[in-house]
Amino acid sequence: MMTANETIPAGVVTGDALLKLLSHAKDNGYAIPAFNCTSSSTCNAAMEAAKKFNSPVMIQVSNGGGKFIAGKTCTDPNAAAAGSVAMALHVRAMAPYYGVPVVLHSDHCAKKLLPWFDAMLTADQAYFDQYGEPLFSSHMLDLSEEPDEDNIAICVEYFKKMEPMKIWLEMEIGITGGEEDGVNNEDIDPEKLYTTPQQVYAVYEALSKVGDMFSIAAAFGNVHGVYKPGNVTLQPERLGKHQEYTKNKIDSVSAKPIFLVMHGGSGSTEEEIKTAVVNGVVKMNIDTDTQWAYWDGLRAFEAANRDCLQGQIGNPNGADKPNKKFYDPRVWVRKAEESMVERIKQAMERLGCVDKYTAVVPEPGSVPIWNFTPKSKGAVELLKGAIGL
Repeated sequence: MMTANETIPAGVVTGDALLKLLSHAKDNGYAIPAFNCTSSSTCNAAMEAAKKFNSPVMIQVSNGGGKFIAGKTCTDPNAAAAGSVAMALHVRAMAPYYGVPVVLHSDHCAKKLLPWFDAMLTADQAYFDQYGEPLFSSHMLDLSEEPDEDNIAICVEYFKKMEPMKIWLEMEIGITGGEEDGVNNEDIDPEKLYTTPQQVYAVYEALSKVGDMFSIAAAFGNVHGVYKPGNVTLQPERLGKHQEYTKNKIDSVSAKPIFLVMHGGSGSTEEEIKTAVVNGVVKMNIDTDTQWAYWDGLRAFEAANRDCLQGQIGNPNGADKPNKKFYDPRVWVRKAEESMVERIKQAMERLGCVDKYTAVVPEPGSVPIWNFTPKSKGAVELLKGAIGL
């Protein structure tokens, strides 16, 4: 198996490069982890891990994450979108330095959050008009709480808007249980946690008429959050039945014609993850476990240095000794990042994506500080240039 380096560039990948990346994952039996990030620090930790373990990576932002990045006191109705765009611009500025493919994604968007989705598409279009590609690589619509017909119809309408910019669409059919980012499905009917092959095919049939850059999050008992073993009944083998059903319907030469996504991956067993990947899962969301890992790095640092964190001056080494090297945020935030990187390693190993893309870090000084270069000039700019303005 050749590595993805042969056909896919490093940095933020969109359009045809993204399709090649996810096809490489599906064809070679691995999945790419998608980490919910809420700061430049967590974004950097995800990219650091990808570089360290030679893997592609997905960085995603939720509506709540976007609001947090914007600042908790920013009450503008577009705060979530502005924060999401800010995170995307940070990743776009820094991704080239890490030497691996990075997928920029927005996470669950329920019907009530469609204004957030619309605002991000506006940013995508503006970026596309200037640079020839969208700001984000992909977006997710989660209309799983709506009737299937409405869910699919709305996804089709949005996909028609996204396809000209070659933005990947992820959609969900069937409901992921548990609670995350303000969406609570803890009391949902258990039967709704398992999507049927017919539901998946209905999505495939509708979206494939628009384009091929889409993936389906089909529920197989998934639950957001982390729970004690035995409290969640995952059935990833159901995904193979979805693939078989659609393959037969479309007479596909591929045994796995659908790009599938796994939500609620935190706390899943290694065998459950492996079964999901074997059956065509190319992306797995991870949030709860990396949240804990990030905190755990800080927790351990505070526990080990508690006596030096009680005041600016004075510690066991002397009443006049300064403590700046302990309370400087760059010190304890770094410990959180290091802990998160190690937890990401575990996820990458389980998903089989370690060493699937050899990190190629650019030569020092070779990446422009402002690496946003317009792909082409519009008619007005060309006219200005022609007349010397």
